[in-house]
Amino acid sequence: MQSSVLNFETAIQIKRVFIKIKQLLLDNKDLYLKIERIENKLTAHDEDIQNIFVILKKLLQPPPIKRKVIGFPYPNKN
Repeated sequence: MQSSVLNFETAIQIKRVFIKIKQLLLDNKDLYLKIERIENKLTAHDEDIQNIFVILKKLLQPPPIKRKVIGFPYPNKN
């Protein structure tokens, strides 16, 4: 169809351009998928690292002091 509207060489060049654009889109899709996989891995690692820091903060807090009650306990007068 293009060759009937345009001269033969121009139609071939246009087809080649569309083929190159299609190839670029497919190549970028592969690249995009690879980047997305890397991003997902890093996100998972970030969550793991955050969990480690939460646990470390809990471990760094001193334990609550338990005191022994000496004598007799007083009843509550509420």
